[in-house]
Amino acid sequence: MKPIKLPLLASLLFLLQACGPEQPAAQQEAIQEYPVTTIESQEATINTEYPATIQGQQNIEIRPKVDGFVAQIFVDEGAAVKKGQLLFKINAPQYEQEVRTATAAIKNAEAEVNTAKMQVEKTLPLVKEGIVSDYELKSANFNLHAKEAALAQAKASLANARTNLGYTSISSPADGVVGSIPYKTGSLVSSSSAMPLTTVSNISHVFAYFSFNEKQFLDFTDSFAGKSMNDKLKHFPAVTLLLANGAEYELKGRMESVGGLINTETGAVNLRAGFPNPEGQIRSGASATIRIPVKVKDAVLIPASATYEMQEKLMAVVVGKDGAAKVTEIEVMDLPSGQNYVVKKGLKAGDQVVTEGMGGLTDGTKIKPVNPVNATAAKK
Repeated sequence: MKPIKLPLLASLLFLLQACGPEQPAAQQEAIQEYPVTTIESQEATINTEYPATIQGQQNIEIRPKVDGFVAQIFVDEGAAVKKGQLLFKINAPQYEQEVRTATAAIKNAEAEVNTAKMQVEKTLPLVKEGIVSDYELKSANFNLHAKEAALAQAKASLANARTNLGYTSISSPADGVVGSIPYKTGSLVSSSSAMPLTTVSNISHVFAYFSFNEKQFLDFTDSFAGKSMNDKLKHFPAVTLLLANGAEYELKGRMESVGGLINTETGAVNLRAGFPNPEGQIRSGASATIRIPVKVKDAVLIPASATYEMQEKLMAVVVGKDGAAKVTEIEVMDLPSGQNYVVKKGLKAGDQVVTEGMGGLTDGTKIKPVNPVNATAAKK
């Protein structure tokens, strides 16, 4: 084996010394930068939105009580009507004939009553004089009572005939707005018709119906004071209605009732909010969105962009003081606050979380936090 020459050995030592300081620099360049945000505890107002359907205070189906033809229609679809206003006229001549027949029957019954009275008056003095027996007087009185009963029956028949005739004029039972009118003049209608003549909706006050799932319902009940549900409803803030075009309805509404049962098939709890509608801007059957503000004290908010799902769990990446990433499972209220979640478990105030690219990080990965922003600034 040949000895290494001194010039060659010196060159090797120089190269080793030159490469030594470069290793930490290379390692430092391998640590990637990640944007982070600092979690803070604060009072927050969370706006949650739920799809809703609108129903009027009254939705009254107008149906005929008698058979006949539609003779006249006095209103148009969408018209505002008052209670007692005439809507339809049904042509039913049989009821007019019943009134005439009942009227004639009354006149005949009255005549028979008068005849029976005359018989009583004629028999009474004869009984006093002993010409005829008491039996004749009693028989005359019984005949009078029978005729009077027949007269009463005839009057009842007339009243019934007039009531049926009155059903041919159909008036609005309440203030409201007329719905669609499927039958036109000349159409045959009856009390057994599949469709009503129309529907009158009282929309001076409307109800918005929507639902919570069981978790949302429990989160809401925990957010308000009160022992009973009625007490909690009193503490509910005013709610906002967003119309189908996205416009915000100018009048606020109030939570009015919560369903007493949880649907075993869907797990939903039905709720109802009421809104004044003096101008009739909202129509029954419309779709809308309910926006409910909920104030949460000492809320720990995390941007939704700083979370990701893994195996049906919500995760976040917390940055330790040593710059090491820690993948953390978090539990949030099922009440999204726009771009933020309210954390119930897994994070605390002061924690720094990665806001972008966290899906590729694993526990222990060294990162360089950059541009830390306050959680309040992240909230919009």
